[in-house]
Amino acid sequence: MNNRTQFVSQIQDWARELGFSQIGVAGVDLSEAEPGLQDWLAQGFHGSMAYMAAHGLKRARPAELVPGTVSVITLCMDYLPVSTPPDWQALELSRLQQPERGVISLYARGRDYHKVLRSRLQQLAQRIAQHLGPLGYRVFTDSAPVLEAELARRSGLGWRGKHTLVLNREAGSMFFLGEIFVDISLPETPAVSAHCGSCDACMSVCPTRAIVQPNKLDARRCISYLTIEHAGPIPLELRPLIGNRIYGCDDCQLVCPWNKYARRHALPDFDVRDGMVGATLLSLFGWSEAEFMQRTEGSPIRRIGYSRWLRNLAVAIGNALRTNPDPDLIAALQRRAQGCDALVLEHVHWALAQADSAPH
Repeated sequence: MNNRTQFVSQIQDWARELGFSQIGVAGVDLSEAEPGLQDWLAQGFHGSMAYMAAHGLKRARPAELVPGTVSVITLCMDYLPVSTPPDWQALELSRLQQPERGVISLYARGRDYHKVLRSRLQQLAQRIAQHLGPLGYRVFTDSAPVLEAELARRSGLGWRGKHTLVLNREAGSMFFLGEIFVDISLPETPAVSAHCGSCDACMSVCPTRAIVQPNKLDARRCISYLTIEHAGPIPLELRPLIGNRIYGCDDCQLVCPWNKYARRHALPDFDVRDGMVGATLLSLFGWSEAEFMQRTEGSPIRRIGYSRWLRNLAVAIGNALRTNPDPDLIAALQRRAQGCDALVLEHVHWALAQADSAPH
């Protein structure tokens, strides 16, 4: 098709039919982002995510990652369930004040987004190929060394907030990102200006001060990293700050003024699964490994495995015991100490020690 701008508009229509909300096109020259990436890696802010360093600057060079790539189609998919109430931010913040109940990040309460987005990205790519003829492409969603947020920013899907997430004036930040690398040249969609201004709510609310300066995150202190990506013991000084967050953390998004515009998605995949909201730490800690595998089937939570799941719960239980030495929680820890692996055992012992410091 000669009119490539018109074709981008057609791609956007097809993408919306598949449930995507924002669609843009970026070029492959991300050289401006390379110094920032190198500096972030040099400071060790990636923590134990060795793959971040292993791929080096390939993250900023789409045409090296997928030879032949000329353009990148970028897409957003909103993920708040359709049943989300208007006051959802205040409601979620209130959950953090219920230390006996575990809090799971909003994005992880339904089906694994990798599965949802990948199949729809694939459908879109195939439709483009049917229209154009032979097409070289690859789809990605948080699954390869891709600078997703930078590509999203360059293509106008939003700007980088001070918490480093992509923000959109009409949708806040409650959306997933996906990309299609293609070997055809498409006109780039323009970037948008930033609209954070002097607001630093996300930086101020972060329990562990992981946002070390605007647009710079030390993953080693981020609760999402600690409870999901990090495989070893959680640093002692950070455990009390994790509170009752057992998988991920949404604090920086919950206080962001732009998220009052966060949009709902009718896709049932994003509906909250049973047991993912409001469950007690006691009930979750009681899951057997078989029950964990069954309840997290098709969920992003399964990727951390049973041992890390118990580790995270032990930390949350320890934090709850510091203010209320609940005998049922103490008994659950003592039972778990019989026969668990070394990682879990260390956190169980720490949690039991917290009960000793509680007011009696």
